[in-house]
Amino acid sequence: MPSDVVIRTLAKLLIPFVMLFALYVQFHGDFGPGGGFQAGVIFAAGFIIYSLVFGFKNAKRLLSSALLRWLLSGGLLLYSGVGIACLFAGGNYLDYSTLASDPVVGQHIGIMLVELGVGITVFAAMAAIFYAFESSDP
Repeated sequence: MPSDVVIRTLAKLLIPFVMLFALYVQFHGDFGPGGGFQAGVIFAAGFIIYSLVFGFKNAKRLLSSALLRWLLSGGLLLYSGVGIACLFAGGNYLDYSTLASDPVVGQHIGIMLVELGVGITVFAAMAAIFYAFESSDP
């Protein structure tokens, strides 16, 4: 079908830019608008577009249900692990200034890691919701 070729070609051109924009939002979030939640949603939207255009079976080959569960728990563990590391460093939970000898550097490291954990978790949650609607195997 000719329209299928157009849609697939446009998707191949646009999806990399959607993913790149998600990475920009993820790593620019502590300097301006954006962050982990927004980046996770944008990344999931790119993945869902891929799944809709190229088929659910192809998407499942890229991101299996098992990997999705690992991402869900890994993002949550990264977020909570940063808080626990702050406790072990002698500060309060999520007191990033204790993560390095310079408090400003510690704050930067802590925020980046927590936002990365949020981004991974949100992406995995959105993909899991999509999987739940798409099939009986979430």
